[in-house]
Amino acid sequence: MRETPTWRIPLGIFALFAALMVYGVVIARYAPSIIGGWSGGAQTVVYVTLGLIWLLPLRRFLIWMETGRWSPPE
Repeated sequence: MRETPTWRIPLGIFALFAALMVYGVVIARYAPSIIGGWSGGAQTVVYVTLGLIWLLPLRRFLIWMETGRWSPPE
């Protein structure tokens, strides 16, 4: 376990927040014009999928914040 503070934690939090804001704005700007005419069920599936996609790179990002490496320790 880490005993000294590292710059990666606050930097990572700010980067994650900024990336999620950009992702949310892009989705809010472009998704409705693309899927606005679809049925409610299809739109729900798309928005749930888009809402979960941001989780895919999160594990590696959190590993970097803790260890400074992008891959898990072996």
